[in-house]
Amino acid sequence: MDPRYPVGPFDPADATPLSEAIDRIARLPGQLADAARDLERRGQLDVPYREGGWTARQVVHHLADSHLNSYTRFRLALTEERPTIKPYDEKRWAELPDAKAGPVEPSLQLIEGLHARWVDLLRGMSASDFQKVFVHPERGEMSLERTVRLYAWHCRHHLAHLALIK
Repeated sequence: MDPRYPVGPFDPADATPLSEAIDRIARLPGQLADAARDLERRGQLDVPYREGGWTARQVVHHLADSHLNSYTRFRLALTEERPTIKPYDEKRWAELPDAKAGPVEPSLQLIEGLHARWVDLLRGMSASDFQKVFVHPERGEMSLERTVRLYAWHCRHHLAHLALIK
């Protein structure tokens, strides 16, 4: 098992039913809070999940940063025609002081509220809404359908990272 990808890399041909992918996104806040609080109780928030990898604390903050960006991209794609989104340097964001040393509770609270809104949005979308796209300057055109599956994988991917910390 490659600790960089404990659930395997994202498969662009992933055909997970959208309802299942949305349910995975909906479950993340509770699963993440349980994992983070357990690691905090054990004094392991600043332990990396692999040599050279992020700490548990950085993973929690990354999930808040990443999912906030994704939620915004969904809203842009639903309200604009093929918007070009602004990428961000997730590695540099993870090195900022709040991500390296800040308490995880604010990010857990952010994820809880953000996912409540995001899941409501996703469950209210029509089939044609999922075909809408945004343009990523480095990855090209991305449909909302593919992006839902990507973020369902992203949830599993980082929860698996946290589970590697013993």
